[in-house]
Amino acid sequence: GGTDGSVYFVSYWYPQMAVYDDLGGWQTDPYLGNAEFYMGWGDYEVLLTVPAGWLIGATGELLNANAVLTPRIRGRLDGLRDDPVARGGGTVHVVEEGDRGAGRATQRGSSGRLTWHYRAHNVRDFAWGASSEYLWDAALAPVGDGDGDGRPDSAVVHTLYRPDRVSWAWDQSARYARHSLQFLSKELWSYPYPQVTAVDGPTSCGGMEYPMITCIGGPRDTLSLYSVTVHELGHMWFPMQVGSNETRHSWQDEGLTRFNQAQAMRDFFPGYDLEAIVRDSYLSLARTGGETALMRHGDRYPVDSPAFGVASYQKMSTILSMLRGLLGDEMFWRAYREYGRRWIGGHPTPLDFWRTFEDMSGEDLGWFWRTWFYETWTLDHAIDTVTARGSETVIVVSDLGRAPMPARLVIRRADGTIESREVPVTTWLAGATRFEFTVPTLPAISSVELDPGHLFPDIDRRNDRWPR
Repeated sequence: GGTDGSVYFVSYWYPQMAVYDDLGGWQTDPYLGNAEFYMGWGDYEVLLTVPAGWLIGATGELLNANAVLTPRIRGRLDGLRDDPVARGGGTVHVVEEGDRGAGRATQRGSSGRLTWHYRAHNVRDFAWGASSEYLWDAALAPVGDGDGDGRPDSAVVHTLYRPDRVSWAWDQSARYARHSLQFLSKELWSYPYPQVTAVDGPTSCGGMEYPMITCIGGPRDTLSLYSVTVHELGHMWFPMQVGSNETRHSWQDEGLTRFNQAQAMRDFFPGYDLEAIVRDSYLSLARTGGETALMRHGDRYPVDSPAFGVASYQKMSTILSMLRGLLGDEMFWRAYREYGRRWIGGHPTPLDFWRTFEDMSGEDLGWFWRTWFYETWTLDHAIDTVTARGSETVIVVSDLGRAPMPARLVIRRADGTIESREVPVTTWLAGATRFEFTVPTLPAISSVELDPGHLFPDIDRRNDRWPR
């Protein structure tokens, strides 16, 4: 939260009851500025008194629009679900530049003040932002059939921003938020709340999530504003619904949201590969030996080091990409969604995350969890030699790293045929460091490559291809 003198954002101001869980009792870890929060859920009824003419974005639903907004502005909001622009996926301008101020956007109030009344059910916090300069856009985001009545549901999207933020793409913010909610509701499960709000906040906000609202500071451009919008709104699933202990296991919140963000960005910006960017960020630190394992309290990472951010965001997102490559798309998404659905309204531990994937896949993945969560081992498979011996060619694959993973090989031949082979992970788990494939020499082999799709984060791609 904070202010820049033009907008105010108020967060972490409402008293919180500490979580009591059945594993660790009362969770009273203080906030130290690195790891975030572990919260329960509650119902909030909040009255906010601000100067007339100011607009508010907040957690929950506004209950007294008639008392604080003028009939014209109220009419635009009330008619949103029947507005052909909104129904067609467009943005409705609720408060435009000429509408601002007391008597135009808001009522004049008593003694120049108005009290806004909000109610929020089953949320873990309450936050709000306000300014006399805000413009107000709105849209409708289809979020699937969350209530199971057979009819598609929609949530209202609100964005509030200052006119000079148009140069930072804020005039597109409602479209960005709409796509974020629609995509994530389809990719994960239906967004359950009636509205979501993104407010232009002080630069100190950066991007920060709260129930039904996010504060986004600048400066931004098109890519950056969409990126932070979809990431912060992605937190409406993790941890707003699936309430992991962010303080102790930040990856359980941030890493999952980074992965979800990457899926949405690929959909919104075709060809944009955030998964590759975060994988390269993880690999850059891993090559220096500066990593810290994921299974560490969020406040106990080295100071003045990127280790916390890489582990919690980039490496965990990469781990999910690896799991998808390991299990296949269909099984991965079944298990991932099942984890979320099992723990909506609950407090899952890392063990619950791992067990869900094992339950759904029927596989013992203990070697995977040990490698990627408890250690900082790196993966380095290599094509050692490709040697023709008459009618047969021997391909030797070496395991040069400490992280065991299947080694998937693609052989391309001069006639255009492509063959796939795999060294199972059990080979490396049994202690071997080399594995030989014997294949026909003809048709002539033009290339041999390990993991051409880059499903797994090999630390040295230079030795993954023959000929070099």
